[in-house]
Amino acid sequence: MNDFGFISAFIVGLAGSLHCVGMCGGIAGALRAAIPGNKTSLPYILSYNFGRITSYAIAGCITGGLGQIAQTSVAHGLAIFQILSALMLLAMGLYLAQWWRGLARIEQLGQGVWKRIRPLSKRFLPFKSPLSAYPYGFIWGWLPCGLVYSTLTWALVSGDALQGALTMAAFGLGTLPALVSVSIGAGWIITLLQQNTTRTLVATGLIVYALFLIYRTLNSIN
Repeated sequence: MNDFGFISAFIVGLAGSLHCVGMCGGIAGALRAAIPGNKTSLPYILSYNFGRITSYAIAGCITGGLGQIAQTSVAHGLAIFQILSALMLLAMGLYLAQWWRGLARIEQLGQGVWKRIRPLSKRFLPFKSPLSAYPYGFIWGWLPCGLVYSTLTWALVSGDALQGALTMAAFGLGTLPALVSVSIGAGWIITLLQQNTTRTLVATGLIVYALFLIYRTLNSIN
């Protein structure tokens, strides 16, 4: 497995949780409101998040399959996709540090589809059981998100439908700790993730890693 594999995707999910906390805080509040007041919230929260991760895996499966076709059809296809993935990771680092917000424009690309499928999620509210939170999470997994789009390019690099699905599943699991913490109201974790120092350190790490991947890929072509 190369540097665009499962462990890297998991780590990017952990690091990108900073973005998730800011973007999905409102969703977490709505999720809590949909849980019956006399029920333990954790099963509902986990079911919602595993529904979300399932949608990531499906998107990764599709993207990985497309990557397999493209890599066999385009000269230096793998190297091109690796550079693209590294550039998207670089954009995510700059976005997290709030030094460049170009990734926000990419998020807008999925708004048209999202407006069509978002109303479907209301059918599952309020939750009658933890199982009903799963399809709700599955639908919200398609929320336009630059972090998800960035990681999908890693699924593209995998050049295989199964590898792409597993890559995105690993990424989704990486986002799980932060989003569960937000959903259960773990204030100290949220405060830590939202601190400027934390954001800058994580963003710098992503940027350095992205530059390393670009350098190594270019060297491999020569």
